[in-house]
Amino acid sequence: MTSLLVIVVLVLLAVAVWQLTKIFDLTQVGGLRDNSQIANDKDNNVNGYLMFGFLVFIYITMIYCVAKFGHLPLMSNPASEHGTDVDNLMWISMILIFIVQIITQALLHYFSFKYRGKQGQKALYFADNDKLEFIWTIIPVIVLAGLILYGLYAWTNIMFVDEDEDVIVVELYAKQFSWEARYSGEDNVLGKANVRYIKGVNTTGVDVTDPNAQDDRVTNELHLPKGKKILFKMRSQDVLHSAYMPHFRAQMNCVPGMVTQFAFTPTKTTSEMRQHPDIVEKVAHINELRAKKSQELIAKGETALDPYTFDFLLLCNKICGASHYNMQMKIVVEDEKDFNAWMKEQPTLVSAVKAENAPEETEVVGPTAPIKDSAHAATGVPTIPTAR
Repeated sequence: MTSLLVIVVLVLLAVAVWQLTKIFDLTQVGGLRDNSQIANDKDNNVNGYLMFGFLVFIYITMIYCVAKFGHLPLMSNPASEHGTDVDNLMWISMILIFIVQIITQALLHYFSFKYRGKQGQKALYFADNDKLEFIWTIIPVIVLAGLILYGLYAWTNIMFVDEDEDVIVVELYAKQFSWEARYSGEDNVLGKANVRYIKGVNTTGVDVTDPNAQDDRVTNELHLPKGKKILFKMRSQDVLHSAYMPHFRAQMNCVPGMVTQFAFTPTKTTSEMRQHPDIVEKVAHINELRAKKSQELIAKGETALDPYTFDFLLLCNKICGASHYNMQMKIVVEDEKDFNAWMKEQPTLVSAVKAENAPEETEVVGPTAPIKDSAHAATGVPTIPTAR
């Protein structure tokens, strides 16, 4: 309601200023006033100085944004091997953009002022300038070529996975609005899967008759061993999703009807990441905000917010529906020993399907009457069974 009131006030203020301008124009009728639509020296000087003012505004805004929000982007402390290359590429791009923006904006506004229109002055026309055109063409070509080559080098290192390399194969299965992880088990080969096989506990549509699926394990929490390369195979059940793991600098679309992949090696456990100074600072700031919000909630008689604890997260980076914002899964990075212990505790999907389809056992309760009928005696069935 307060925001609506502010908007209404601003609109009324704008209307009032507009009306005052019209009144001012009416008061000038009959006076000495230049009503032509051609700009004079005064108009050009005003516009020239306004250009300088706008340049100052741009620089002040840029400095303020860097100082105020510079800590928010994830441009340091990557938790994967390739994350350093991604961060370096991002820093190089941002520094180049910053330098180019400073120079070009300054020149643009300076020349707009210097060569503003003046009475009796004619613009000097250049048909072409080969030297100048060569300079402003070759410099961007060299810079962009360097960025592209560096990006291709980093991308090739990330996406190339040697078939003989020791990796753990994990499937990330996306659906509105949750994630599931399927581990390939001891054979390190995922069983075949198709949405037509989805039934009951088999929520990822695995073909349980496939020999490679016998040791597959499906979980709702993603555990990864530190220092071990993980090859992710990604599928989507319904719409286009995007597996986004920001702290690992990893993102790949999950496309219905096809399998995409992405690989990386975690370099920091969850506990190590929680102790990093940058994360400690961010968590402290978040908890300050949550504490203030909790005070407001308590004053209204509502439940206070729990303190925030850092965890790696798998997010969806595509707007996939109404609950897109809530589509996330916890990622736990741990030592290989702890990972193996956790993995042994997870049941296989095949065993879960068998348990779901197993018939309920009949249990006889209470005393049974003596068997007198020879037929009953032969079958060993009690005369009046009570089952539950």
